[in-house]
Amino acid sequence: MLLQREKSQVLMVDVQERLLPAMGEAALVSANGARLLEACRVLTVPVLVSEQYPQGLGRTVPELAQLAPANAVHEKLEFSCYANPGLRAALAGTGRQTILFGIEAHVCVLQTALEMAAAQCDVTVVADAVSSRAAQSKAIALQRLQAAGIRLATTEMVLFEWLRQAGTPEFKAVSRLIR
Repeated sequence: MLLQREKSQVLMVDVQERLLPAMGEAALVSANGARLLEACRVLTVPVLVSEQYPQGLGRTVPELAQLAPANAVHEKLEFSCYANPGLRAALAGTGRQTILFGIEAHVCVLQTALEMAAAQCDVTVVADAVSSRAAQSKAIALQRLQAAGIRLATTEMVLFEWLRQAGTPEFKAVSRLIR
């Protein structure tokens, strides 16, 4: 099944000031996260942002926070975004395809995706926009997600599925993001 921008929403999971520098692929998460968020702005795809215990882990990194809607941030203590009542209400019941990216792949991203899938939500994890401190943790998380039937995609896959065709003003704006 292809992703459809009219039915999509993006959830950026815990890309925070004190967490991101510890990740094995911090630059990749930041760069691909920025591409996804900028495409969301161009294509009017809704965005939600989670922040795990921001008092201790800081806020969303500035380079991504500036690309997300100001009212999109949800603070949480739960590892799974779906276990947080406010985020669950924002994510559930919309009939949307939820596209997840962020950190850590083997904790908050994994638990969120698995709980959403168990609740019959349509979930895709952007494999080149998630990371963990250890590469093995990310690799095993992606294996578990795939074994559970959760779609994996790359940033470019998401963007081109949203676009569907070349030659449009949206194509020109979004294709600039991947050059």
